[in-house]
Amino acid sequence: MIARLWRGYAAPEKAHLYLEHLEKSVFPDLDQIDGFRGAHVLQRHQHGNVEFVVMTLWESMDAIHQFAGENADMAVVAPAAQAVLHQYDATVAHYDIALTK
Repeated sequence: MIARLWRGYAAPEKAHLYLEHLEKSVFPDLDQIDGFRGAHVLQRHQHGNVEFVVMTLWESMDAIHQFAGENADMAVVAPAAQAVLHQYDATVAHYDIALTK
């Protein structure tokens, strides 16, 4: 299993809009991809912003390529998310899941 991690930042008054975007647009699309295994969205208030860490779980890099395209290290940030986030990573990190409990 592979974890794909990415960060984005929103003003506190816009943070709920990003979560709504994930629930209504992103997650339904991801559910259609064979090999998508779930997601976790972490958030914390820091320095007057809300920081999000999005971790999606994938069966393989082939499944990730179905979502992200040929260059899987580039972040996929829809225009609707860009309108809510004032800062976000342009790239992602992929990790092999070595141990779970």
